[in-house]
Amino acid sequence: MARIKLTLPAAFGFKTQIPVRIQDLNYGNHVGNDAILSIMHEARMQYLQAAGLKELPEQGPGLIMSDVAIVYKGEGFHGDIFDVEISADEYTSSGFDLYYRITAHRGDAILPIAEAKTGMVCFDYQQRKVSRLPEAWKTQLA
Repeated sequence: MARIKLTLPAAFGFKTQIPVRIQDLNYGNHVGNDAILSIMHEARMQYLQAAGLKELPEQGPGLIMSDVAIVYKGEGFHGDIFDVEISADEYTSSGFDLYYRITAHRGDAILPIAEAKTGMVCFDYQQRKVSRLPEAWKTQLA
């Protein structure tokens, strides 16, 4: 069976820490795939805020996710604190890709949890259509 393969950027410009909550666990007593996506969403919000942007601003274009790919590398557990690194790349006239690397510290070890990519598209929520990526955003996201 073919597996998804992601090529992550050489460097990540943003890093945040997100603790694993009890509700992030599934019946296997580890972090569920739905929780990984939620953790990515929270990290993305923090990344955009640090860049002076919002996914859904009061005025101007917002962002909408067009696709997501997640490659699981290891298990996460309650009590873990995930380091989530994010970098933007692959800019187009209407969007860009965000790459994520999620790791956990346990003792002296740094353990891989997941690698992911989300395709982000500029979206005008008033007109309900795709819009152009503002040129300034490329600088803000770098």
